[in-house]
Amino acid sequence: MKVWWEPEDAKDWLDRLETRPLEALMSDAEALTLAGHGAVVTYSRKVFIPLTQLCRDVCHYCTFARRPSELASPYLELDEVLAIARAGELAGCREALFTLGDRPEARYATARNWLAERGYASTLDYVAAAARLVLDETSLLPHLNPGLMDAADYSALRPLAASMGLMLESTSKRLCEKGMPHHGSPDKDPQARLESIRLAGEAKVPFTTGLLIGIGETRAERVEALLAIRDLHARYGHIQEVIIQNFRAKPDTLMRNSGDPSLRDHLWTIAAARLILGPEMTIQAPPNLQPGELRQLVRAGVNDWGGVSPVTPDHVNPEAPWPHLVKLETETEAAGRHLRQRLAIGPAFARNVDCWADPALHTRIRRAVDARGLPREVDWYPGTGAPVPELLPSLVTGRDPQIAVTLGLVSQGEELTQRQVARLFTAEGRDFDAVCRVADELRADRVGDAVTHVINRNINYTNICLYRCGFCAFSKGSTKSERGPAYNIDHAEIARRVIEARDRGATEVCLQGGIHPSYDGNTYRGIVAAVKAAVPEMHVHAFSPLEVHHGATTLGLSYVDYLAGLKQAGLATLPGTAAEILSDDIRQIICPDKIMTDDWLSVMRAAHKVGLKSTATIMFGHVETYDHWAIHLLRLRRLQQETGGFTEFVPLPFVHMEAPNWRKGQTRSGPSWREAVLMHAVARIALDGAIPNIQASWVKLGPDGAAVMLQSGANDLGGVLMDESITRAAGGMNGQLFDVPQMKALARGIGRPLRERSTVYGRPLNQMASAD
Repeated sequence: MKVWWEPEDAKDWLDRLETRPLEALMSDAEALTLAGHGAVVTYSRKVFIPLTQLCRDVCHYCTFARRPSELASPYLELDEVLAIARAGELAGCREALFTLGDRPEARYATARNWLAERGYASTLDYVAAAARLVLDETSLLPHLNPGLMDAADYSALRPLAASMGLMLESTSKRLCEKGMPHHGSPDKDPQARLESIRLAGEAKVPFTTGLLIGIGETRAERVEALLAIRDLHARYGHIQEVIIQNFRAKPDTLMRNSGDPSLRDHLWTIAAARLILGPEMTIQAPPNLQPGELRQLVRAGVNDWGGVSPVTPDHVNPEAPWPHLVKLETETEAAGRHLRQRLAIGPAFARNVDCWADPALHTRIRRAVDARGLPREVDWYPGTGAPVPELLPSLVTGRDPQIAVTLGLVSQGEELTQRQVARLFTAEGRDFDAVCRVADELRADRVGDAVTHVINRNINYTNICLYRCGFCAFSKGSTKSERGPAYNIDHAEIARRVIEARDRGATEVCLQGGIHPSYDGNTYRGIVAAVKAAVPEMHVHAFSPLEVHHGATTLGLSYVDYLAGLKQAGLATLPGTAAEILSDDIRQIICPDKIMTDDWLSVMRAAHKVGLKSTATIMFGHVETYDHWAIHLLRLRRLQQETGGFTEFVPLPFVHMEAPNWRKGQTRSGPSWREAVLMHAVARIALDGAIPNIQASWVKLGPDGAAVMLQSGANDLGGVLMDESITRAAGGMNGQLFDVPQMKALARGIGRPLRERSTVYGRPLNQMASAD
């Protein structure tokens, strides 16, 4: 009976790999890499912290390990650790890689004495102290490589590290025999290393492992090792990257005369790793060990360069300096890929920190990344009033084949699948430019060049709310002041504001508020009646699906019957807010007591049935993924195909600054700039032929940001508003009013005309009356 780490089909794999030409293997591997990762190659900007160079092992190729007599001190002192970390932080690093020998206290009295004098029970105990110091005093995330560990060790270190690692190197017991490179190194026993990697999976630790090739193993043994890694990952899902590292013979080692593996052998093993481990696995090769050959490594299946330091040398391979980051970017671009920084925790794991990181690290990771799990590229956040980033044309010639195919389908009028829509959100470089260009062309074809707007006023009649949506900084409790005073304005004040809006040229009032505990369905009818009594011709755009749901259920009416009554009272259209993300798994996190997806869709279906048109929104950039964005867009598209009742789609970037769930560390910090642009562009593409208008929210984006969106698929600026409360409560800095002269200047700046519209995209009543 085979034990769990033994491969089942190593011979078959080897036969398949060895009977194909290397070029064919690399072609297959590159296709898989592009399918899994697109045209992006990642790296981690880090500092090496060699906590100790003592080790109980005596690997015959290693120059990192030293004897006590060769070192000034057995371990770095904590102030030395902190100095290295701070130097890295100043250089833009995000990772502190702790590298060290394996349990040196088991071999050296000097190590035992040094630890005991400082009150540490073991090297791992000291690793914990050093990692805690870096976490507390810097912004870096530790990655730990402390050697073999058991379950208790992982439990103790997991709160202090974003990820950990242990190179498997090989599963060959033969390499541990006398005369072989691992002889005399108890920690290199393959079974012990596999068990340690397995325990990392049980502990839910994002884990780095890999192979060291060229130390005497056969290709068959490499395949066996890759299959062992594959099986462990299939069982636990914790392998965040697999390194295929080529051995480099070094002077003063027993293997100094051994030949290095050839480039072709390295490429063969990388391709084998990609083919065995699949498209989603991150395959890494150290860029300093194959200088000048990065393009070949990428073609063989590499999508990550590992940690690269602008501050510290590669202490394991000191003879091979890191490539300068500018050079690394240039060579990666020459390979047709975009170089992107990542964290110590891989992007797939950063997207799911609840599972893969200790709660102590959640806030730091979430606030650092976008929806891909990669660090935000530029210092821009919705609602802050920050300048719009300048996105320079990409020099990378490479394209993501899946994005190119998807855009081709769009040009043929094909509807896209969820997977295709989600893939568009990953666009980088020329793919990003192509998505925006296609969106802008569709905009011009469908609605022309006019930038539209409506003259309206927002009236938020109460900020007292029964619900506790985690993202909302607007709502207040009914009995005490929370983040500002609570209010509930009466009909007379609503009427006064409506009359004032008419006198300032408004054709629409938009009315929304919290769910006040005293409100019922009659309350909303009364609000509509107050508006129509004050200004009979005013368009009443009011009540989110949440308010409709509350009104209908309090009166025991169906959505259709209740909305028909509101329409009879004077309601004209509904705002499409409260949609947030139309996926219940996300709603359970950000607004668990709110209506769920089917309720929101049912209210909109009922509204459209009784002849009330509506807008549709998405609130994005908090805890959701690109797949959720795609699901949301396609659910709107399907309902629109059924009812035809949506007039426009409005992307609403999450404004984080005062949001309760952000303050608790439970969300990201809104979408990145790239994501904000892509939301408008991809929405135009995904909703083409269904919802004709895409609105850019100047409140969230600022005027300059809105101008970019108008060149990336959007065609509408929304309303002048006159009053804006909700984004302002969340910390938004873009103001409460964006008047017509400002809108004209914005439109003129992008070479487009400005046109006033009605709420439903016709001519405003005041223009029709003047024409008559």
